[in-house]
Amino acid sequence: MGKKRDRELDAAADELARADTVAFGGVGFAGTLLPATEAYQRLADALAEHPEEVRAQLDRLLDHGSPAGRAYAATLLERLDPAAARAAWTALRDDPAEFTTYSGCVMDRSSLREYATRRLGEA
Repeated sequence: MGKKRDRELDAAADELARADTVAFGGVGFAGTLLPATEAYQRLADALAEHPEEVRAQLDRLLDHGSPAGRAYAATLLERLDPAAARAAWTALRDDPAEFTTYSGCVMDRSSLREYATRRLGEA
């Protein structure tokens, strides 16, 4: 059972590592869930029961993920280790890389710099 869970967490992190869009719910008029949103939710669901395994995936994403993947990882890290999340957002505040964001049916673009600065301001 543990190997299956590890493969599922690996697959979810791999999806986030190549994500180009950050959306925490359905997007567009149909409210479609993006694969990255589903992967984010799988990792979020695993946090309570498998925090060490999820933390390892988040650290990997912060080091090697796409800009959107790093934003997802720092967001999840807020639930697991707020101090580490703040450090991650602080580091991401210097990154000019861009990604697409969705809030409902509204699409936008953001840089990690802008996104991290906003998240730090909300904390």
